[in-house]
Amino acid sequence: MDVTSVTSGVRDRLGQALFERVAGPDALDKRDRIHFTQGARWFEPDSPISVVHGDASMFVGGIRALLLQTLHPAAMLAVSEHSGFRGDMWGRLHRTSEFLATTTFATAEDAERQVDIVRAIHKRVVGTMPDGTPYAASDPHLLRWVHVAEVDSFLRAHTVYGKQRLDQAQRDTYVAQVGEIATRLGASDVPGTEAELVEALASYRPELRGTSEAREAVRYLLFRPPLPLAARPAYGVLVAAAVGLMPAWTRVPLRLPWLPVTERTVVRALGSAATGTIRWAMTPGA
Repeated sequence: MDVTSVTSGVRDRLGQALFERVAGPDALDKRDRIHFTQGARWFEPDSPISVVHGDASMFVGGIRALLLQTLHPAAMLAVSEHSGFRGDMWGRLHRTSEFLATTTFATAEDAERQVDIVRAIHKRVVGTMPDGTPYAASDPHLLRWVHVAEVDSFLRAHTVYGKQRLDQAQRDTYVAQVGEIATRLGASDVPGTEAELVEALASYRPELRGTSEAREAVRYLLFRPPLPLAARPAYGVLVAAAVGLMPAWTRVPLRLPWLPVTERTVVRALGSAATGTIRWAMTPGA
């Protein structure tokens, strides 16, 4: 038996399964359109945003972003009432994945079209908080929260698990580049450097709390993912890595599990192994 052929077959099947799980059933068609259509792009292929968004650490960063975003009551209620973690969790993941891939790697025309689609969706997401306060997904302040939670999560995950390290200038450039997209979506006062990102996150602390909707979403993400049994151990490792990157102050309001004292070594080792496997599996011909 040719060991190389067997290994290649396992890698291809694992890579395809992971790619389709995140990007959706028409993932390959989307990938061809995004990466191989000729035309000008918003960002250069080797720019910081391309490095971060093209790395397997995004799996960990994406889970952390979902966990962190639940802490804003308005953002969480909008998801609960208009999308939901139970009924459309993977649909939300597919749409987010496509949006990030398109705005980062696709042609400028395709990226602009994707932004227009999301802005139109946001206009329809409106409702009322329990205290009677209205909320809208198009609110620039709320869009800014979703943005900074994502950027902080992607950057932190890449710092720990990314293959290519970024220096401080590149990290600031990354924050500025994703800020351009957030501004196009309608977010206000988006940070342009990592220092400004830290300040922006801190400014939301008085608004954040662990609501019942947030805790239900966390339980669903951590303990009841709609995944085949065979895929759950790997998902569990990614979740542990994401929880390990969460700020300590978020653990009580979200009732996050407390990891062992050795989390810095054990969880990071497992997370590195998991992202390394994903990176290997999604690299054709490696």
